[in-house]
Amino acid sequence: MEVVTTITNVEFGKMINAAADALKNNAEKINKLNVFPVPDGDTGTNMTLSMASGAEYERNETDTHLGALAQATSKGLLMGARGNSGVILSQIFRGFAGKIADKETLTARDLADALMGGAETAYKAVMKPTEGTILTVIREAAAAANRTAKESDDAVVVMKATLDAAEKALASTPDLLPVLKEVGVVDSGGQGLVIVLEAFYTVLSGEEVTTEIDNAALDAMVMALHNAGVQGDLNPEDITYGYCTEIMVDIAKGTTYDQEFDYDTFYQHLAEMGDSLLVINDDEVVKVHVHTEDPGEVINWGTHFGSLRKVKVDNMRDQQAEAAAAAEAQREADAAAAAEKPAVDLAVITTAAGAGIKELFASSGATVVIDSEQAPSTQDLVNAVKDSGAKEALILPNDSNIFMAADQAVEIADVPVKVVRTRTIQQGLTALVLGYNPEGTLDDNAEAMTAALGDVKSGAVTTSVRDTTLNGLEIHAGDAIGLFDGEIVVAVPDADIHQAAVELLGKMIDDDSELVTVYYGQEATEDDANKLEEAGLVLDEDLEFEIHDGGQPLYPILMSVE
Repeated sequence: MEVVTTITNVEFGKMINAAADALKNNAEKINKLNVFPVPDGDTGTNMTLSMASGAEYERNETDTHLGALAQATSKGLLMGARGNSGVILSQIFRGFAGKIADKETLTARDLADALMGGAETAYKAVMKPTEGTILTVIREAAAAANRTAKESDDAVVVMKATLDAAEKALASTPDLLPVLKEVGVVDSGGQGLVIVLEAFYTVLSGEEVTTEIDNAALDAMVMALHNAGVQGDLNPEDITYGYCTEIMVDIAKGTTYDQEFDYDTFYQHLAEMGDSLLVINDDEVVKVHVHTEDPGEVINWGTHFGSLRKVKVDNMRDQQAEAAAAAEAQREADAAAAAEKPAVDLAVITTAAGAGIKELFASSGATVVIDSEQAPSTQDLVNAVKDSGAKEALILPNDSNIFMAADQAVEIADVPVKVVRTRTIQQGLTALVLGYNPEGTLDDNAEAMTAALGDVKSGAVTTSVRDTTLNGLEIHAGDAIGLFDGEIVVAVPDADIHQAAVELLGKMIDDDSELVTVYYGQEATEDDANKLEEAGLVLDEDLEFEIHDGGQPLYPILMSVE
């Protein structure tokens, strides 16, 4: 195997995009490693979407300096981070990019330093680091990279040592975190990181990386690149490369074909012709997007490698003039809309899934309700704060898996923001109803809403997606399970949702319980909720019940006890 002493911007781009593809291909595998067998265990999905955002930013970066590409990847991961696993992955790349910001190429030593920086930053980002998680995997992997780089200047050797150490650390996670051993799985976030590092090694070692061209995704990348070059405030005369050129080539086909396709050769020649370059290929087709002053030369270059299937050239200077006019019209429309929109001093940003649940939040005083069927990204939360037009904002995550993304939004938002650490929909509604004062200050509201969380118990009923043993319960796929404040305390065979809900309610109520609120979801009916009320009154005839059509997915019954 050839010794690799220098990683260029081309290899770096391949590494990032190979990692994004690898996570996408293994998302379901990672999802199945979640400790709780609930249908919304989505570590793999969150890491995939987070990494995809990082890769998209890397592809869209017009500066080909390696350090700039690393910074773009880091920014993309930061803004696209979803779930705690995605946020930690973003912090790893934040530290990684920080160590190589000034590097045009990477040596084996630089690679090791970047990995060490990733581990250090990730640990600092977590308030109470827990061993047996992705943090353990990155720490051990980076330490191995550091040791190996002292003895070898071969980046492949360093990357192989990194991957080996990561796999060993992943295998040890059940010994460090008892709940993993009880359930019989390794840490899901750690598995995701191993897949990323494996993709890096695959690229550096020269192994074939199979990438299927996704036309919809490619079109989105092209549009993002194109929009980066056509902006409302840019003078058309300031555009350096005026023609947006796209070609598609059937590799090794046609009468003009006279050169074997090599990605690096093909890419580097085009990189000298312009900017905003995007080159994606599989075994049969190569697709190109580039901004250039000589579209004819781009087309001619493509013909050497095969037969042209598609050619598209747009004059960006003309488009820019149109964009400038459209931008001015939009500014006028935005100003008019802002004048009509009532000013908001303090906004409440919350997340929810289900039409009925969302309506309850809106009617209780929430300014913006973000759909949480898929965990919102940092960018989603920042956008919600911005779109509210408020001078200050509170974020109610309603899910502990959104806490870290919310914390990042606090750092990025242009106005003061505080997070009320609501772990459930029920806590979010209670905090809003009992603790929120529209006339109060940001700090006073955050304190009052946090205090209100102690007044509610949260219950949820769903169906197990796999077999496991947890908290002494033997759980089988298809069992109805009940969660009390996030812990599985009930498992009932044959998907008996009603029986699970009754047993769960029995564990939630005590002598001080007064009010039970039931939210029935998409897989339940009002009649199901009424039957639960009847069973609850048998348990305690003094209980008062409220029933709402929540419309939430995956969880037929949510309930709170106050």
